[in-house]
Amino acid sequence: MSTKKWQNAVITPNDTIKHALEVIDQEALRIALVVENEKLLGVVTDGDIRRGILAGFGLDAEAKNIMNENPLTASSNLNTKELKQLMQDKDVLSIPIVNDEGSLVGLKTLSDTFTVEKRENPIFIMAGGFGTRLRPLTDNCPKPMLKVGGKPILEILINTFKNYGFYKFYISTHYLPAVIENYFGDGSDFDIEVTYVHEQEPLGTGGALSLLPKDTLPKEPLVMINGDILTSVDFGKVLDFHMKQQSDATMCVRDYEIKVPFGVIEGEGHEITSIVEKPTYRYFVNAGIYIISHNIIKSLSNNDYLDMPTLFEQKQLSGFKTLKFPIHEYWLDVGRHDDFKKAQEDIKLLGGGND
Repeated sequence: MSTKKWQNAVITPNDTIKHALEVIDQEALRIALVVENEKLLGVVTDGDIRRGILAGFGLDAEAKNIMNENPLTASSNLNTKELKQLMQDKDVLSIPIVNDEGSLVGLKTLSDTFTVEKRENPIFIMAGGFGTRLRPLTDNCPKPMLKVGGKPILEILINTFKNYGFYKFYISTHYLPAVIENYFGDGSDFDIEVTYVHEQEPLGTGGALSLLPKDTLPKEPLVMINGDILTSVDFGKVLDFHMKQQSDATMCVRDYEIKVPFGVIEGEGHEITSIVEKPTYRYFVNAGIYIISHNIIKSLSNNDYLDMPTLFEQKQLSGFKTLKFPIHEYWLDVGRHDDFKKAQEDIKLLGGGND
């Protein structure tokens, strides 16, 4: 059942068992949702009807007499992957979706979790770096094309986006561009659309944005990411936050801890004012993932070097709304040999490789 038609499964507590049975049969869901004042009171299934009949209730009796008053529900905050796992763990084929106020807002079936609604938002992947810290691995291979678990990092990243319905990709190239272009082509072999943006000279993350084809670029906010990142971030949630907050530019940030293994002495001049023993300082750091609205991209000058932190600073001073979005999911910047080695182990847990 399409989530857009979940209302067809709604009945009132005073509707008859016969009506509930008709809803279950017509919608082929094996469930009717008992709702009053937008609140989910319970659900009725084939099994509930059978048990009700055995208990002596006729088909003209009210559905509230046989409904399950404590059904399994899911929060509207769960993503598709989490819903699928919940339904598989509980061995159910469908699950009502409720918001934070307890109101019924939808119904998801297990089959829904295998199909992903397409998103028109473009994805811009920065894949032009030299990868000098990973030499000699990158002597003849761009860093994003190094294989982790049998697949290039760039392919793993693209597949992650595909899982959330994204299919329009722009890839920025500079170092050994043919290696990337020969592998992905126009994207048709990967069920995506790929447009390449070549930097004649490195322009920085923000400067590369100016090379995008502004006339044909979709008007939806763009997701930008460094091409050497492995992550399980729910990009749909980040994008939804950006849209809901009406942000012009959103930066994903990570919580970063620095533990000082010594006592930190604070003071004025020669006088000690406090001693903090082995403190831990916490900061938000740039995760290399951004959501950029179309009006920002249009405002950029072509071929001017610009890093992303500077772009955020400039646009904030110009009155644009710039926000941060903390991420807690798995994230790894494959920038050094130790990171590359760690990625080979982590990919087994992420399920993104092809051993």
